Amino acid sequence: MNFRETHLKGAFVVELEKRRDTRGFFARSYCQREFTKHGLNPSVVQCNVSYNSARGTLRGMHFQKAPQQEAKLVRCTSGAIYDVIIDLRANSKTYLQHLGLRLDAENRLMLFVPEGFAHGFITLEGDTEVFYQMSEFYAPEYARGIRWNDPVFRIDWPLEPTVISEQDRSYPDYMPGI
Repeated sequence: MNFRETHLKGAFVVELEKRRDTRGFFARSYCQREFTKHGLNPSVVQCNVSYNSARGTLRGMHFQKAPQQEAKLVRCTSGAIYDVIIDLRANSKTYLQHLGLRLDAENRLMLFVPEGFAHGFITLEGDTEVFYQMSEFYAPEYARGIRWNDPVFRIDWPLEPTVISEQDRSYPDYMPGI
């Protein structure tokens, strides 16, 4: 795997290192040793799949607050998404900055999202599936969200959402300490 740190400290784009032959290719998508070597939380306690039938489906911006903060490794296994993370770590040099990038079944890129970040995405195609490896169990009492189009972050989403849950639609604007 190739790890490329983003401008948000601790957030990495992870690229498969493909070994090709006549059958196609083989690649590791996770290695505890390599994640540890890069200073990333290697714990995986839960894996989730999100299937989205419609283009323009928005999910986010989600996070879990302390003490249940979670790191995520996100990959789009079919279709395509515009994946967004926001640094909510008050002591970080990139506090309130965001990163958005395309993850799709063709580029096979993964995004490592550290603890203390909000995460969300919008589908760029119908029939899109997203696979998450989580470092922490889902804890509804610590689950939080912020509005996907909060003007504080100025996220340039590539399209307007056509499908969004009532919960995601009703998240508040960001307030420190939520």
